[in-house]
Amino acid sequence: MGRKLIREWKKVQRTDLPYIVYELKELVKTPSLVLLEGPVGAGKTTFTQHFVGDAAASPTYSVLSEYRQILHADFYRLEQQEEVLQLEIPLYLEDKQWLLVEWGEKFARRLLRDLPEAWTPYVLDIAITKGAPEGEEAPRNFSLSSFHED
Repeated sequence: MGRKLIREWKKVQRTDLPYIVYELKELVKTPSLVLLEGPVGAGKTTFTQHFVGDAAASPTYSVLSEYRQILHADFYRLEQQEEVLQLEIPLYLEDKQWLLVEWGEKFARRLLRDLPEAWTPYVLDIAITKGAPEGEEAPRNFSLSSFHED
């Protein structure tokens, strides 16, 4: 799988997330698959909450959650490619413009095979920076890339 960097945001604080969401929505073509990648606690679900504009809960236990034109998935607990196939994601995409998938990169080939042709895949990597003063939340670095099969 190949990637091409589109945009980076450095030292992002939680209060910057509405601006990151706005820019991302301006940069990518819809309908879009956005794979949200980063370590536990990086802010994938927090980013999704800002993206959705609701009090989106982590779907870690339900795996899929729908919000208007957005389908949010959390594949943290999935281990096999067949588990993604069994979710029947294409059935949920009829009126959707966005598919946000946490922990989805290892299942990217399966997702890309199942998505309708019009969908464009991207990866949003979220990294926690080091060196925040004690008691303060460390800023994040975000990078948005287009995603394609080689």
